[in-house]
Amino acid sequence: MCSIIGYLGDIAAAQIVVNGLKRMEYRGYDSVGIATFFGNQILVRKGVGKVEEVNSKVKLYMLSGNIGIGHTRWATHGRVNETNAHPHLSSSGEIAIVHNGIIDNYKELKESLQRDGYRFRSETDSEVIANLLQYNFDTIKNIKDSMIKTVSVLRGDYSFVAVFPDGTLSAARFHEPLILGVGKSGYFISSDVLGFVQYTDEAIYPNNGEIIIINANGLQFLDFLGRPVKHEITKISREFADVYKGKYAHFTLKEISEQPNTILKTADNTRSELELFIELVKNAKSLHITGSGTSYNAALIAKHIFLKYAKIKIESVIASEARFYPDYFDNHSILIALSQSGESADVLEAVKMAKRHNSTVISIVNTMTSSLPQISSVSVGLNCGPEIGVAATKSFTSQLGILYKIADNIAGGHIGFDSQKISQSMKEILVDHSKIRDIAKILSYASDIYIIGRGIHYPIALEASLKLKELTYIHAEGLPGGELKHGPLALMDPSVYVIIINPHDSTNQENLASAHEIKVRGAKIIGISDKYDDTYDYWIKIPTISEALFPFIEIVPIQLLAYYAAVEKHTDPDYPRNLAKSVTVK
Repeated sequence: MCSIIGYLGDIAAAQIVVNGLKRMEYRGYDSVGIATFFGNQILVRKGVGKVEEVNSKVKLYMLSGNIGIGHTRWATHGRVNETNAHPHLSSSGEIAIVHNGIIDNYKELKESLQRDGYRFRSETDSEVIANLLQYNFDTIKNIKDSMIKTVSVLRGDYSFVAVFPDGTLSAARFHEPLILGVGKSGYFISSDVLGFVQYTDEAIYPNNGEIIIINANGLQFLDFLGRPVKHEITKISREFADVYKGKYAHFTLKEISEQPNTILKTADNTRSELELFIELVKNAKSLHITGSGTSYNAALIAKHIFLKYAKIKIESVIASEARFYPDYFDNHSILIALSQSGESADVLEAVKMAKRHNSTVISIVNTMTSSLPQISSVSVGLNCGPEIGVAATKSFTSQLGILYKIADNIAGGHIGFDSQKISQSMKEILVDHSKIRDIAKILSYASDIYIIGRGIHYPIALEASLKLKELTYIHAEGLPGGELKHGPLALMDPSVYVIIINPHDSTNQENLASAHEIKVRGAKIIGISDKYDDTYDYWIKIPTISEALFPFIEIVPIQLLAYYAAVEKHTDPDYPRNLAKSVTVK
């Protein structure tokens, strides 16, 4: 969730670090800061707010020195204030760190260091790393051994970058993302390739449990026991360098609008990977699927289509809940893990638990260089390109595309998955936003929104409610239509808006009956359907397509509805408050 970046090279570090943090803003944060090494001392500037705001206020980019580190913080330990913002200095001020993750045993380490006279300024768990490094360096007087000694006692998942008193840059990775960029002007360390891709397309991906040391003598990789490690340089896809909004006001709108193209790219996967994925699913004795947020909603649709069309039962479990059901998994189990970033802590935890029970893990992920593909037996890429908007849009429909493609193959084509037809239907919706924009203006004043769907449309109702919550901050709830009389009907009154996901299929008539029950109690009805009905107060038309494929189509107007309602409310659709794109802490 936090972003970290470091640079050591031939040119001024501050502007490089600030630019890198700007490019990683999508990850979510509440404060920002940088530190540079200059004149044998560490200079620090930081503050609360967006990178541009803090940079304008305290002139981050003006710090001198060719060595620097930076951080955007998403608060976990301690309030949102300047003191708790990173970077953190050690007690003596000789070492500075930026950290992503959580140190589970920070309290006991902090108490021990305080007894030895080391002072703490913040409420964070991160500051303990700075003082622990200082303690070990004071004792050992050797950077390599200080790093090894420090990581040997830290408990939790983390990555951090440190600046030492001689200007050495050192980093460690343990279950949190960390990537090294190798450029003509120097070395970059970042939690995301977007942090440095504008400067170099050459990267090294450290394995879990590795230390990096960069100084005048060059670059060194070690494992946590101090043994040298060798790595090959990897070329980064240039698509990451081209992340810009173009003609669009926000990344979110751009990414919604890209879906007619990204759904076609689900056919671009390596055939051998997809075939192996399909074979494992077909022959699984026990099949499970997991994800968080939007990915879990995709998992629920997968559960439906695999059972209905491929006659394969899948047990779906929310990733954060998986640890409460360890008996799900054994050596006959296969777990399908869904993740856009490939770094979601809850998903990785579910995967690790499955692997401890000797289950086979297969994954569908957008970032193929992330942690999830590395610990999966087989991984299939979404190929939808970088998704900057925090609220998932194109990655959701691309996840569905891969899942449908697999299920359709197993079902002998009975689903009729056709990416060309889906793409064309999406284009029809996206050609004119005016009616959706008008409805969004009205919806922006709502205090409660309910979204109703039946069967395969219920997971879309859940995804719709998630998009509305994320972007507009309006209370929204997805409901199965058949449960209306079992409680939710009590909530219906003239202040409520209800979105009915109601294509003209096997669920249509029952949904209309529910709409009548809601309308007579005064609530306003927004119908999303390929056929008009006078029950609707507002109608959003979608193209007609086969029943199984409607989820691809009906989610697009809801994404637009959430986006335009957010714009009306003057919230930032790209970076919703309190949220992060890559949730790397539990």
